[in-house]
Amino acid sequence: MSIFIGGAWPYANGSLHLGHIAALLPGDILARYYRLKGENVLYVSGSDCNGTPISIRAKQEGTTTKEIANRYHKEFQECFTNLGFTYDLYTRTDGEFHHRIVQKIFLTLLENGHIYKKEIDQTYCEYDNQFLPDRFVEGICPNCLHPSRGDQCDNCSTILDPLDLLDLKCKICGNEPIVKKTEHFYFALSQFQKELESYVHTAKRKHHWRENALNLSERYLHEGLIDRAASRDLPNGVGIPVIGYEDKKVYVWIEAVSGYYSASKEWASLQGTNDEAFWSENTTSYYVHGKDNIPFHTIIWPAILLGINNHSLPTHIVSNEYLTLEKKKLSTSKNWAVWVPYILEKYHPDSIRYFLTTNAPENRDADFSWREFILSHNSELLGAYGNFINRTLKFIEKSYGGIISSGVINIEIKEKMESLYDIVGGLIESGHFKQAIDQVFDFIRSANKYFDAEQPWKQINEEKDSCDNTLLTCVFIIANVSQILEPFLPFSSATVKETLNLEEHSWKVIQKKSYTLSCVSPLFERLDIDLIGEELTFLDTQVNNN
Repeated sequence: MSIFIGGAWPYANGSLHLGHIAALLPGDILARYYRLKGENVLYVSGSDCNGTPISIRAKQEGTTTKEIANRYHKEFQECFTNLGFTYDLYTRTDGEFHHRIVQKIFLTLLENGHIYKKEIDQTYCEYDNQFLPDRFVEGICPNCLHPSRGDQCDNCSTILDPLDLLDLKCKICGNEPIVKKTEHFYFALSQFQKELESYVHTAKRKHHWRENALNLSERYLHEGLIDRAASRDLPNGVGIPVIGYEDKKVYVWIEAVSGYYSASKEWASLQGTNDEAFWSENTTSYYVHGKDNIPFHTIIWPAILLGINNHSLPTHIVSNEYLTLEKKKLSTSKNWAVWVPYILEKYHPDSIRYFLTTNAPENRDADFSWREFILSHNSELLGAYGNFINRTLKFIEKSYGGIISSGVINIEIKEKMESLYDIVGGLIESGHFKQAIDQVFDFIRSANKYFDAEQPWKQINEEKDSCDNTLLTCVFIIANVSQILEPFLPFSSATVKETLNLEEHSWKVIQKKSYTLSCVSPLFERLDIDLIGEELTFLDTQVNNN
């Protein structure tokens, strides 16, 4: 089976925060899991280095869009690596390869009659002497009356045209723009109404999409799809490959989602192979993103694929709700965020991965609180998981010289372990990552109860054979739980496998009958609860100094 996993492309105009990671982490869990199963996996993403947000940042800092994109692309790569993300390719949208593939997609859509020219009214700033990209236009959403930008309302998710907004303002200078005539290319999205209705209906029947994705997609289809601009007067981006229109750019909503396709092609080129297996109707694909990106993955990208005669439409939509911070909405402008470079400097990456999985905003908004983060690390990672491993292996080190080579694995626990692989695997495949990791930690808690009930510290003197059975069973649990947790907690799982001298790397029960231990040490360190107050104080200082 071929598995394609596409992670949303973060804008390279500022540091990543935990909200980004909460939305993207499921992609890595999926990729690691399917590789353990031995499937053919391609996991791609990249930095969105084109479009308006980077231009805005460059203007603010008095530098070039290239310098901004380079800075944050490098930072993103480091963050993802340090968090254990295993992209097969993490690329960028300002590369020559991406530009070439996007231009090819544009021309194919044009040749197939899905793109046409149209004279339109567009906002123009007389003060800045330029047509305004949609994100350079701000105003009030006509649907919910909240402040909005000119491409999409973050509050109600309505896709907008800048001229739809009330009380228009230029984001650059704050003046009211005028309206001028200009010619642009349009994508005939309305042509795909019937096909997309059937596609979304099938997705609903198969239960492969999150509820938020289904609801929003059905809403757009019910309202009726309208044709959308396919070109824009943008300061940076992919040039329109049509004579006389070279100064215009492919609109970012077409260009950015096409990054999945271009990244796949770039990966194939770098590997000296082809990517056909990942773009067939038999491919299982996962698109991982936040709920603000839903229509681009469930309506627009499928329409583009249909428009270029590619029927490998997204099969699974993994669209998280939002992550809040201390019960308040994240705000990058107000500096109310936990920035990823900061948290990685101070905390174990598996602590971050664990918290963002067991508290994932899968069906509703979830909150990151420093109190819960510190306490969950101490009670679950250290107190339950780390403690079970440490008490077992230290006992073997002390009483068995670090070698356990006799005993019988408890049959009931062995059967439960076999079932755990099936249950957790099924939950991962269906996009229920929180339930999956919670199942594992329920099992870990039962393992601690087993250790306490068997009392090996007494068995060693009274019933040596029973002690052998207990400890071999406990090491059996450790070996397998660390393997099941590898998609979620890769760093600690690797440490456990090194300690147990395990070479297995699969999604099936490990049934070794002897283990020689190496370098037994605590898997996690306790976090001082005083850190809670320190981090909250730092958050407030960060906002006040903004």
